[in-house]
Amino acid sequence: MTQSNRLNQGGRIDRSRRLSFTFNGQQYMGFAGDTLASALLANGVDVVNRSFKYSRPRGITAAGPEEPNAIVQLGATEAAQVPNVRATQQALYDGLVARGTNGWPSVQRDVMSWVGKLGGGFMPPGFYYKTFMAPASMWMTYEKFIRKGAGLGRSPSEADPDIYDHFNQHCDVLVIGSGPAGLTAALSAARAGARVILCDEQEEMGGSLLDSRESIDGAPASAWAEQAVAELAGLDNVTLLPRTTANGYHDHNFVTLHERRTEHLADTAAAAGREGEVRARLHRVRAGRVVLASGSHERPLVYANNDVPGNLVAGAVSVYIRRYGVVPGQRLVLSTNNDHAYRAALDWQEAGREVVAVVDSRAKPDGDLAKQARDAGIRVITGSAVMEATGNQRVSGAKVVAIDTERFVVTGKVETLECDTIASSGGYSPVVHLASHTGKRPQWRDDLLGFVPGEVKGMHVAGGAHGVYALGEALADGAGVGAEAARAAGFEEAAAIAVPDVEVRHESPTSALYQVPHEKPPLRAPKQFVDLQNDVTAAAVELATREGFESIEHVKRYTALGFGTDQGKLGNINGMAIAARCLNRSIPDVGTTVFRPNYTPVSFGAIVGRHCRDLFDPERYTALHQWHVENGAEFEDVGQWKRPWYFPRRVNGKRETMHEAVARECLAVRRGVGILDASTLGKIDIQGPDAREFLGRVYTNKWAKLAPGRVRYGLMCKDDGMLMDDGTTSCLGENHFLMTTTTGGAAGVLEWLELWHQTEWPELQVYFSSVTDHWATMTVTGPDARKLMSEVTDIDLDREQFKFMDWKEGKVAGVPARVFRISFTGELAFEINVQANYAMHVWKALFAHGEKYDLTPYGTETMHVLRAEKGLIIAGQDTDGSVTPEDLGMHWAVGYDKPFSWIGQRALTRPDTAREDRKQLVGLKPKDPKVVLEEGAQIVLDPEQKIPMTMMGHVTSSYYSPVLESGFALAVLKGGRNRMGETVYLPMSDGSVHQAEVVSTVFIDPKGERQNV
Repeated sequence: MTQSNRLNQGGRIDRSRRLSFTFNGQQYMGFAGDTLASALLANGVDVVNRSFKYSRPRGITAAGPEEPNAIVQLGATEAAQVPNVRATQQALYDGLVARGTNGWPSVQRDVMSWVGKLGGGFMPPGFYYKTFMAPASMWMTYEKFIRKGAGLGRSPSEADPDIYDHFNQHCDVLVIGSGPAGLTAALSAARAGARVILCDEQEEMGGSLLDSRESIDGAPASAWAEQAVAELAGLDNVTLLPRTTANGYHDHNFVTLHERRTEHLADTAAAAGREGEVRARLHRVRAGRVVLASGSHERPLVYANNDVPGNLVAGAVSVYIRRYGVVPGQRLVLSTNNDHAYRAALDWQEAGREVVAVVDSRAKPDGDLAKQARDAGIRVITGSAVMEATGNQRVSGAKVVAIDTERFVVTGKVETLECDTIASSGGYSPVVHLASHTGKRPQWRDDLLGFVPGEVKGMHVAGGAHGVYALGEALADGAGVGAEAARAAGFEEAAAIAVPDVEVRHESPTSALYQVPHEKPPLRAPKQFVDLQNDVTAAAVELATREGFESIEHVKRYTALGFGTDQGKLGNINGMAIAARCLNRSIPDVGTTVFRPNYTPVSFGAIVGRHCRDLFDPERYTALHQWHVENGAEFEDVGQWKRPWYFPRRVNGKRETMHEAVARECLAVRRGVGILDASTLGKIDIQGPDAREFLGRVYTNKWAKLAPGRVRYGLMCKDDGMLMDDGTTSCLGENHFLMTTTTGGAAGVLEWLELWHQTEWPELQVYFSSVTDHWATMTVTGPDARKLMSEVTDIDLDREQFKFMDWKEGKVAGVPARVFRISFTGELAFEINVQANYAMHVWKALFAHGEKYDLTPYGTETMHVLRAEKGLIIAGQDTDGSVTPEDLGMHWAVGYDKPFSWIGQRALTRPDTAREDRKQLVGLKPKDPKVVLEEGAQIVLDPEQKIPMTMMGHVTSSYYSPVLESGFALAVLKGGRNRMGETVYLPMSDGSVHQAEVVSTVFIDPKGERQNV
């Protein structure tokens, strides 16, 4: 297990800590500080995967998040499986187990490769759609085999043993990237006193300084980076987040950061000895200002067979040599169009390996690095490029030819150079992905041959992210931008730090070369890959333009350019350049595709955080829950709440059925007094000078004159005019209201209020607070309710002093309370609101005094029977998103003459909402009193009609009433209000047909006398 490509010295690895790992079933050795990619290269592993479409052998190409090929499946156990991990970003740990995501039966001997070899020419863009169009019925079968043939890893089939979490953070300045510009930006902002968060996706901070050949203040650049990081780490106002990727940049400088906390140590936190610690964390950061110092990605050149293992981007060669002490081959050919790539040849030679030649597309490169190469005896071939790589599972040679970059033609004879590694560099692309997440299009700059971020409010760009590449200039740029960001965040005295001394290096201009011309046209030449992850070739892009796809977004979707986890990091600019050449347009005219979050893959665990298992949909309990449990309640789920459904008793040694218990509870309320735990009703505290105005806009009825101490019922519609929720709102003060909502609709209503306030009426001074959990609500209802309440409260309960739809403050059982005279049963009722911590005391006091009145607890099922007997609706049960207030017969609760249009008013003026044949709320009384209609049962007028029958409506609520001694129901029926007294029919699935009479929705006390006593 010798590491054939490992240097005897050098790199930032810890050679005293040897680590064992397994890749594709073979055991290897590496060192602490390695990535999986560097360890594989050190061990001479050439083929790490098979390509997505053609199953071609693929090797490691890059050294960072832009790596397209080395996408691996990680995990030693089934539960620890993680798909689509970049080997270049995975830190090596002892016992790591990984394998390529594609290739059967193995990556080395993949059966599907023969399909790629023999049938590759028959698989152009759109192949799947064109070939498998017919017969349409076979597509599902085709799809199974297509998916099996392709793929990038698999999800685990066992539960994830790790935990994850979310952090909400605020800072004055968020710096993304810890390269030279990021470090100086962070230092400037931090020294000014700003709260700074500095994040970087690498294992250690420093970015390109960690593999730089240059010096800062006369010392290695990496040493200066270490000093800068040490200073930042010692500041209380700075948070350093290594191994943390900024994955999403959203409105108002809201940025999501994905921190990998134990993924560098073991498969699971427990295996790393960190049981109980989180594996990954998602930081939700709201920053005053954002400094984007994300750097740039080096573009490879597009040439024939540029995917054969042994083809790397030039910068990656230097990274592996200087950071990891790994030389990924023996004999190197470098193909470049710029000066900076020459450092790969110099590093290679200094590592003791042979540089066969540097092939430069420019006629006269005269930069300092080019001179150093010549002085070192390296052969430099100018005006030329590598046209084609030879070899199968490893590069064996490079075909070099003179080219004319402007005319895109070969101008000389081919020379074949023997080598096992080809490094290429086509220039640099600023990392604009995060800035693009905000919707701002990047801007093309001819001087950079790349796109730079568009202007985003609150964002400052530094260093390579906007094309400032020279080390000294990047340090100065970062320092200035960091101070600027701090000043914008309120630190007016912020100033740029003193920039350290860096020797200025002369560089020749970069030539505009993206694709290397071949002796044969692209459609006939060996495959020239643009997007290595998705197997998109130059020929595919050219074919797409020939077939009429001129928009780069259409080209992307037709060819899959920039799809998947790659997001076009290496291939997008090259693909655009090829499309531009084919369309005879410029690159800025062709434009760029839109980048969306996430920048790199994020595990579902990190996205979910703690919102899983028991916390995914947590159970909520009222302050009285324990009493309900102790008194034998059966529960039902209402939203997230556990609500008492009914309270069965033992009668003559036998436990009551639900039907028996509900009948008893109903009669107790109608004849005596009952009590309901209504604490789950949504409660929203609304305050502000414009509270009344706001209520008038979100409710259908009027609120301008509601006096303190009064309560009003209101309907809330969506903007389509359909009912979304209902409830009462009480005036607590001139500018203070308490809104109640349905239990299941509380969160949605609060979100709805905030949405309209923040997006449509931000000028209104009004504030909302959820107080559902703050207050416990107990409803005492029935003919004896006043008698019971008079024994426990100091409030005057006289009918004239405390009218229906009034509320008063006082004490109940010695506890400060708000008492409301509102009724959801049609009986005399008092709703008691007390702070939740006192609820149990008040509840027990009521039962102590209520014993003489046979005070009976009742649950939600009885509540439904009682409210339905009075024709009172439940939003979401008697409505379904297609019902208006008029359909419910509630025109009395709609104020069409209000001065300001309320939500849904315009929609209710549409002719469709005024049709007489709309479904309208009615009551149904079965002809057979023993029948309880099924909720959801369809209503027809002709039971003899052949299927499909004309359905006129459906049952929304149906119960048995012990008071009526009959089943009864609420329903929505087309033209229902004009069908009173008619007989309708309800066919059942067993073939039976029920008959029912259309009646009023109010079955008991139509005049409302019982609740007004």
